[in-house]
Amino acid sequence: MNIIFLSRRSSEVRHINLGHPLGVTLCSAMLLGLFGGAFAIGWSMSDHVGGSPARSFPANLAQRLTQQHDEISALKSQLQERVDAVSARLGMLNAHIIRIDALGKRLTRMANISDREFNFDVAPATGGPETEGAATEIPDLTRMINNFEQKLQLRDAQLAALENVILVRQLNQEIVPDGRPVHEGFISSYFGDRQDPFTGHEAFHKGVDFAATQGDHVIAVGAGVVSFSGEQQGYGNLVEINHGNGYVTRYGHNLRNIVTVGQMVKRGDTLSLMGSTGRSTGPHVHFEVLRNGVQIDPLSFIAE
Repeated sequence: MNIIFLSRRSSEVRHINLGHPLGVTLCSAMLLGLFGGAFAIGWSMSDHVGGSPARSFPANLAQRLTQQHDEISALKSQLQERVDAVSARLGMLNAHIIRIDALGKRLTRMANISDREFNFDVAPATGGPETEGAATEIPDLTRMINNFEQKLQLRDAQLAALENVILVRQLNQEIVPDGRPVHEGFISSYFGDRQDPFTGHEAFHKGVDFAATQGDHVIAVGAGVVSFSGEQQGYGNLVEINHGNGYVTRYGHNLRNIVTVGQMVKRGDTLSLMGSTGRSTGPHVHFEVLRNGVQIDPLSFIAE
């Protein structure tokens, strides 16, 4: 095979025989030159248009790493916020538990319940066989805390209601007349029909008389408010206590009243000094119990 070249200036015709070794070498050199030039042109164009692939690959990798690092930092920040929120709620729950424990201890003392039955300093014993084959799952902490918080609020409300019931019961026990109006002395006259000590005629005695020494302390038989303190016809110096729930007690013939109207008193507080004022034959206290405005027998409230 021959390749023919025509020269314009000399009008000479030249040819190359490809079968000859020199022709093969010359053609190979020409092809290598063409491929080399094309590669150089392409490399140069890539530098001007898109940059070097070898240089752009590390830059893209660094950009991706930076982006992932920022995403990880943001995720850690969100996770820390959730942890802080859960820690704050756990702290509130712990304070709630401490308050409930304190309330429980107070209730056990108020109700005279043995500490062995309700010991709020020791966690209750639990146990039981584990269920085998159960799937292991990641618990929903938020849902668990919400449920636990609701249970604590319910338990707190129940204990508070129980405390109110106990307080009302104790208050009722305190205000209901109970006991003797003197520390020492004896009953000298009972409630009901008797002979009047001044006229000798049959009369109705509306209270119980306790005789003792003049100047002895006359005490309240229940908690209440002083509704009267002064002189009353027939009673002499009289103290009247309103206990609520329709109960009123009266203490008559006092030598001197100590309490004043509007004063709060507790069971056992001194109200007056025993005397013989008013319609009396000697030092004693005339003790009356009224329920809804009617005198009733005080013996049912007196612990002999």
